[in-house]
Amino acid sequence: MTSKSGQLEAEVGEVIVDSRPVPVEQVVAVARGRARVVLDPDSLAGVEASRALVAELADTGRAHYGISTGFGALATTYIAPDRRAQLQRSLIRSHAAGTGAEIETEIVRGLMLLRLSTLMTGRTGVRPVVAQTYADLLNAGIVPIVREYGSLGCSGDLAPLAHVALAAMGEGEVRDASGARMPAARALAASGIEPLQLIEKEGLALINGTDGMLAHLSLALHDLDVLLATADIAAAISVESQLGTDAVFAADLQALRPQEGQAASARNMRAVLAGSPMVASHRGPEDTRVQDAYSLRCSPQVHGAARDTLEHARTIAQRELASAIDNPVITVDGRIESNGNFHGAPVAYVLDFLAIAIADVASISERRTDRALDPARSHGLPAFLAHEPGVDSGLMIAQYSAAGIVSELKRLAVPASVDSIPSSAMQEDHVSMGWAAARKLRRAIDGLARVLAIELLCGVRALDLRAPLQPAPATSAVRDLVAEVTGEPAHDRFLSPEIESITALVLEGRVVEAAMSSPVFEKEER
Repeated sequence: MTSKSGQLEAEVGEVIVDSRPVPVEQVVAVARGRARVVLDPDSLAGVEASRALVAELADTGRAHYGISTGFGALATTYIAPDRRAQLQRSLIRSHAAGTGAEIETEIVRGLMLLRLSTLMTGRTGVRPVVAQTYADLLNAGIVPIVREYGSLGCSGDLAPLAHVALAAMGEGEVRDASGARMPAARALAASGIEPLQLIEKEGLALINGTDGMLAHLSLALHDLDVLLATADIAAAISVESQLGTDAVFAADLQALRPQEGQAASARNMRAVLAGSPMVASHRGPEDTRVQDAYSLRCSPQVHGAARDTLEHARTIAQRELASAIDNPVITVDGRIESNGNFHGAPVAYVLDFLAIAIADVASISERRTDRALDPARSHGLPAFLAHEPGVDSGLMIAQYSAAGIVSELKRLAVPASVDSIPSSAMQEDHVSMGWAAARKLRRAIDGLARVLAIELLCGVRALDLRAPLQPAPATSAVRDLVAEVTGEPAHDRFLSPEIESITALVLEGRVVEAAMSSPVFEKEER
């Protein structure tokens, strides 16, 4: 189990962007931690070299897609040299057609960094000033306003990326480093950034990428590392507080089914439960229960399957982070070629796959919570973990909230990537819908964090109700952390703020850190 606290990003002061892939950790550092971006001079020289090839082709008088032609269904329309700058401006203005709510700052910053990373590969044919302007916008904290709807996930995330490019041109609206909304021209002027004057090929290079989907995926990988570790901790607390057995998590039993994710989750649960007097209190022949319910006994199997899904998604993300996506693209040997690498299917599939895994992890968590509240199944705990059952409703409605979220997560698990709707006069007749998959995954991650927070709220309350039996050192540390935001158990109280506070602890990685801080936490189990 590794700690990946959301608070760590601020420690990263600088990210150097060159022709190599940007690691997920650096995407998070720039998107959330506002790490400063520095461009590698040698890679900028490569950008300059590829631009020279585009300039040479622009002067030949022959039609080259994206340099001297229109776009999409207008790809056969030749554009005279004196109209090409207008062509690029028109492309960005027309494609900045998003609508709906503003998307989150961290997503905008993430997609800006990823587009910059592709520009720095030298495969797009832009001038170095284009890359530098994107770096300057990031470093100034200027965030273009990008709308939620507009991308079909094919030809890249066209509308979201166009809104960013529009701001780089000094048009449209942005938020400055303080969050104030203003015209892009004013924000650029205040930061001493010259608006871009796009020339041949550059408009296309700024919008033909999967960067929006990939920014969502990169942040999701980071968040799910934290949430799946938290799920193991919450499950261990539920097993312990419901007087379940840890015997089923034994390494030799797990080895009979060599699924890597399952083994990792079982290791985590064994480590969290290590040294638990509560578990030891009913271990032995006097315990008449043959086996625990699936939601307790099979937690590693479900959490492990989600971990394996996460690792598959990480593999796809790493490949996409290593990609130079544009259309047309400048090949290593100097050709300029049309291609279909902007199609978002690889990323869209794993975004959907993660939403499915999240729904199931949340579902089993809610079932563990429900068992804790039911005196017929909780092995001696009071109804709804109430201080005075009957007078108090206890945590009854907290479970309702978890159940409502789980139902929502099941709907969000319906894949977006199986849909397609044609566009551009049937030129773009099959699209990935990866942006839609990304948006619903983001909501799913938030839902999982809340379901796990509710399980922790109930599990910690159940641990207290088992007194004088004591929990494991690791679960005691988590209990103490949660107690900081819940206070002493008593009669019914206003629960919503407590759930919000525990959710924050979960998302910040503090629950994982608390469990790992226990001196009994077995290092070999991490």
